[in-house]
Amino acid sequence: MSLLPPAPALAGTPARPSVTLVAWALALLLGLQPVTTDVYLPALPALTRDLGASMSAAQLTMSALILAFGLGQLVWGPVADRLGRRPVLLLGLALYTAASLGSTLAADIETLIVWRALQGAALAAAVVCARAMLRDLYEPQQGAQVMSLGLSGLGVIAITGPVVGGFAASAWGWRAALGLVAAMGAITLLFVALRLPETLLQKNPRATALAPLLATWGRIGRHPSFIAWTLLISFTYGGLFTILAGSAFIYIDVLGLSAVAYGLAMGVGSTSYLAGTFVCRRWVARWGMVGAVRRGAVFSLAGGALGAALALAGVQQAWAVLLPQCLFAFGHGVHQPCGQAGAVGPFPQAAGAASALAGFVLAATAFGVGLWLGRALDGRLLPYALGLGFWSALTAAIAWTLVQRHGQPGQA
Repeated sequence: MSLLPPAPALAGTPARPSVTLVAWALALLLGLQPVTTDVYLPALPALTRDLGASMSAAQLTMSALILAFGLGQLVWGPVADRLGRRPVLLLGLALYTAASLGSTLAADIETLIVWRALQGAALAAAVVCARAMLRDLYEPQQGAQVMSLGLSGLGVIAITGPVVGGFAASAWGWRAALGLVAAMGAITLLFVALRLPETLLQKNPRATALAPLLATWGRIGRHPSFIAWTLLISFTYGGLFTILAGSAFIYIDVLGLSAVAYGLAMGVGSTSYLAGTFVCRRWVARWGMVGAVRRGAVFSLAGGALGAALALAGVQQAWAVLLPQCLFAFGHGVHQPCGQAGAVGPFPQAAGAASALAGFVLAATAFGVGLWLGRALDGRLLPYALGLGFWSALTAAIAWTLVQRHGQPGQA
């Protein structure tokens, strides 16, 4: 915390939220994303069996959520630029909590898929407003440090999520794990309602007008810095989503771990991610966002390459999956704070639109990964390991090329 100066006060506005409050808000709002995915992961094989679902249908509970999450950001982002962050957050979190309760009570896989899609659309409001709020308050480099602080809190949530989910699924069944997701949504809604002020100084009444919006997205989408940072966060999330959507079947069905043991393994991986966010904060202070990402890519590539090599060598043990996962997660903890701040950095007057477009690209990438996993997972470790290796190579390539050329913060 000592690395971060207080946010500067803006004339004519109430006192700005403290760095601590902003970090808590980021942790809770962005933390809903791993809560939505990670907590129910240990329950996914049991859910599949209990509802009589196929592997591809089970993957749709993740893929439909991610697709709706991406599309939802395209709607919520401009609305947040027009109405402000706070009303969008309150509405989105209320819808998220309701959809989470619906998922808990779903009687069949088709109903669960529908509720999960609605959950993803509502989740988009929390994530897009969190990123836009960061740009409302901070310039890109300081924003990356505050984001890494918030993502450290998210890392704690990511560590405990699968562990708690594993215990809940083992003790009370898969519905209990989904019930925890609904509870987290309600807690976050209460925090926003009671503590989080509006951060948008100047609302844009034309933000949702179609022609100006398309023109804004066109301008954002052509910006070299936006392209570089958005590809980085999308590719590293492609690797993370490979872990999220595929690891339960690998650890439990292929390697024979229990749901509790699997939750603990995911918790270890999340600890590595948390370490990455801590290191990111220090690397950004010393070498800037571009320098931090250049170093983080070493861990991304090492994780993917090691996992693929061990799988090709026929090593089918838990450590051979967990060690590459930890290396990749460490790199992910460096890339995400920098990438999320960098993608919206050049667009202080259209942070919601920029956040929405970056989030859509990320979610579309994850949706493709989910569809591929539904077909590729065949009871062997190799497809999973090669998938992680593929995304790690793309992440490193972007980190060492486009980000180095175009990643310096600045306004469009």
